[in-house]
Amino acid sequence: MAVISEALAYALLPVITIIAGGAIAVFRDPGGIFRSSVLHFAAGVVFSVVAVELLPDIIKNHQPIEVGIGFSMGIIVMLFVKYFTEGRKTEYTDPDVDRPLPYGLLSALVIDLAIDGLLLGVGFAAGKKEGILLAVALGLETFSLGLAVIIAFRSSTISKSKSFLILLALGITFFVGALLGISLLSNLSQEFLELVLSFGLAALLFLVTEELLTEAHEEQESPIQTACFFLGFLLFLILGMIA
Repeated sequence: MAVISEALAYALLPVITIIAGGAIAVFRDPGGIFRSSVLHFAAGVVFSVVAVELLPDIIKNHQPIEVGIGFSMGIIVMLFVKYFTEGRKTEYTDPDVDRPLPYGLLSALVIDLAIDGLLLGVGFAAGKKEGILLAVALGLETFSLGLAVIIAFRSSTISKSKSFLILLALGITFFVGALLGISLLSNLSQEFLELVLSFGLAALLFLVTEELLTEAHEEQESPIQTACFFLGFLLFLILGMIA
């Protein structure tokens, strides 16, 4: 029970950072370059957690069938989520239509944050260190999401107070996903845990390649922004070695 309580405490970090990111965007325009740099850094952090922490744990157990099934399921689920959320975005992002809320973006974020919360549960199922590093990585991701949400709201009539309520609701969505993931994955058999970790491995790789880096590349890049990816990877590689 104490382990679950500690894991849930770390799950609050992404909740705080999504609100912090939104607060910065409310009072000051951070600019596309800053957001792209944060996304590059977050991608490097997540990739480092995958390569340094999750992947070795998966390989050392030598269960190729469970790994193959879990990884394949992760790819299929994430492709389905991508298809659904992109469909919602294209449905509501017509520039000629004046809407009070970007419903497509919000529906996509709800799904994305719920899955991210579950992935945090996967991280803590692999081990405390893996969970903590993943909490920090997802905190950086949700920080950039907070920026994105408020920037999207600027073309609407949403008040600042309602914007913060929406950010809080998104943060709670992540926390509920983490609560489910941490509580359900804490007492799994080794075989089923291997399947879940492989699922999470695929989902996190998808997060890096198809979400974080894709969004980061929407801005015109400089060598400094690209270097942020490798800085994030190196920093958490070293932290993983000394933690």
